[in-house]
Amino acid sequence: MWIGLSVVYGLTAWRPIVTAAVLAAVTLTTGYILVHHAAAGAIGWEEITEVPLMAAVFGVMVWHVRRRQQMVAEVARLADAERRRAESQNRFVRLASHELRTPITIARGHTELMGAATADPVIREDTRIVLEELDRLAGITHRLVTLMQMDGPYVREMRDVDHLLAGIVRRWRPTADRRWDVRSTVGTASINQDRLEVALDCLLDNAVKFTDTGDRIEVEATGTRDGWSIVVADSGAGMHPEQIEALSRAGESPASPGTYSGTGLGLAIVRAVVGSWGGSLRVDSEPGVGTRVCLIFPRHAAQQARPDAPAPQPRSSRPGD
Repeated sequence: MWIGLSVVYGLTAWRPIVTAAVLAAVTLTTGYILVHHAAAGAIGWEEITEVPLMAAVFGVMVWHVRRRQQMVAEVARLADAERRRAESQNRFVRLASHELRTPITIARGHTELMGAATADPVIREDTRIVLEELDRLAGITHRLVTLMQMDGPYVREMRDVDHLLAGIVRRWRPTADRRWDVRSTVGTASINQDRLEVALDCLLDNAVKFTDTGDRIEVEATGTRDGWSIVVADSGAGMHPEQIEALSRAGESPASPGTYSGTGLGLAIVRAVVGSWGGSLRVDSEPGVGTRVCLIFPRHAAQQARPDAPAPQPRSSRPGD
């Protein structure tokens, strides 16, 4: 009877009052049977203790089953809340991307018209400054949207890293008069091309900002059996140790003030991409010598590609946006 009760209880969820009533009925029934057998001399009176013992064991089982049911319900609730949060975040990213870029584009167009319609050098200089700030704001907006998308699903595929890096540097060459150089011997690796391009764009954008005409900017990638790495180095102004520490804090928390690169969003994006693939990031710099940023990836990234992931959002073709 007790074994049957345990089996039946595990098949469905009982209300507490029903559980108590059934437990009392089985306890009284089995207790009466054992008392009757003990009175008849078929068993010893000590065996009657089995009845409260079985009732206690069943009570402990009920307690654990109810706890498990509560935990399962809580996990389901949290999963549903996480799904709604992800849907809300994706919707916010789409709306923010549109709502932020549209007024910037309109303001830029009107500013260009104002600059072209006047011959006053003061107004032309003012419009140039406004255009530069609008471009900077557009870049920050794009990086914010990109950073918000980092937690979303993505697809990793086997790609030719050597060809990809050569294409990225080729795209950046016309944007700044620097001595560009790219070398790569990685071959193919499992990557998400859009995310890797975003990370390198952030690093190259910083390299251009903190170098002058004729300075060197190079991208070098090497591969081993266990992993591969990308180094972005420049011969610019370099940084002091406290500036590197500020950058590291900015990469971990974009809200950190006083970073060397302004907002710190670029390094936060790079760190998010590298971290999602189980890699690491190292920044080395010396004032007056230059800066060297190394991205280290394992050959088999910790986060596997998700085949059901949606296609990545289209990126701007303009470097640094």
